[in-house]
Amino acid sequence: MKKFTLVILAGALTLITACQKLMPPAPKDEDVLAGTIPGLTPEQEKEHLVGDANFGKIFTKEDGLGPIFVQTSCANCHIGNGKGHPSTGLTRFANVNGTIIDNLLNKGGPQLQQHAILGYLPETLPTEANVFSKRIAPAVMGLGYIAALDDQSILNNADPNDLNGDGISGRPNYVNPTNFFIPQPIHIPYNNQYIGRFGKKAEKITIQDQVVFALKQDIGITSDFDTQDLFNYQSGVNTGDGVADPEVSSNFVYGLVFYMRTLKAPARRNINNDDVVAGENLFAKIGCTSCHIPSFTTAQSDISALSNKTFHPYSDFLLHDMGQLLDDSYPEGSANGFEWRTPPLWGLGLAKDSQGGQMFLLHDGRAKTFDEVISFHGGEAASRRTAFNALSQTEKNQLFKFLESL
Repeated sequence: MKKFTLVILAGALTLITACQKLMPPAPKDEDVLAGTIPGLTPEQEKEHLVGDANFGKIFTKEDGLGPIFVQTSCANCHIGNGKGHPSTGLTRFANVNGTIIDNLLNKGGPQLQQHAILGYLPETLPTEANVFSKRIAPAVMGLGYIAALDDQSILNNADPNDLNGDGISGRPNYVNPTNFFIPQPIHIPYNNQYIGRFGKKAEKITIQDQVVFALKQDIGITSDFDTQDLFNYQSGVNTGDGVADPEVSSNFVYGLVFYMRTLKAPARRNINNDDVVAGENLFAKIGCTSCHIPSFTTAQSDISALSNKTFHPYSDFLLHDMGQLLDDSYPEGSANGFEWRTPPLWGLGLAKDSQGGQMFLLHDGRAKTFDEVISFHGGEAASRRTAFNALSQTEKNQLFKFLESL
């Protein structure tokens, strides 16, 4: 009997060893976007996992999905916490007549929900809409560092009148706060408005603002912070999914917010590579760091792991005039159609991992290479585009190597 048992154990060990040889090695930490910020307590790690489950939850009709929606979960757009794909993109719409902006809230605005639960009609664009903005989901890693940044650090780089003469005139997007916004010491009010730092046009002040908006507009899920469900205006008011509102609690929202606050920032790769180093120097030399500022330091935070931490987003979180090629004519907050928040570049080198192996860049995913992205830079960034075009191909390749290292 003992001999038989030893034979079985030996066979099992052989099988395990063979399987280990066939299995690919685990990816390095710097090669994946998932993971927590360093320094969380065991209790915070558990809280992060609860939020992770909320982020991945697939909503059904019984949960209150819809009745019209874009996706059935957060993770369906932000695959692996990375950038979205045009196939999972969304459309914002409005009626703009000069300075009069109508977000067509009584016609299903501000966002199109092109899917619907069984037995319900999906939404179609209203004839009154005359401006449209297609968007792909942004990456969500490192948002806690951005949320912990004080407003003054953003204002320090604002130069709306280009007083320093560098051709860059970034300005903050002051937006009206939500009714559940609670100002923190990091926030500086201006005419009862606050600086937005999240979203393509910096139209959201906090992560919670973004979460509550996305739950409703992307998934059709109401919460304690927004209890009015979506409906197809063509089907009539108060037609819905039959599930009592709010469909998720404040704790569910807080779980999502904590999860996003505690996602790690993407790590740099190949930082000592000669081409990467040369590319980083070129990035600064041609003026890209005027907007894509490499480093900031957070203020004091209720999460100690986020307090007084230097992070490297390569953004200034300000609005910039990006010219006609990037003008979607869709205003948000104080941002015009041609104005966009400088997108953080961290994680850029891993973008294609969440996009099916092909990069889809810019706010709508229309650009597939770094060359294309830079070619769309106009307005304030036109001089930087000209400087890039003057580089040799070798220098351009070095610059691309640097971007791939982010």
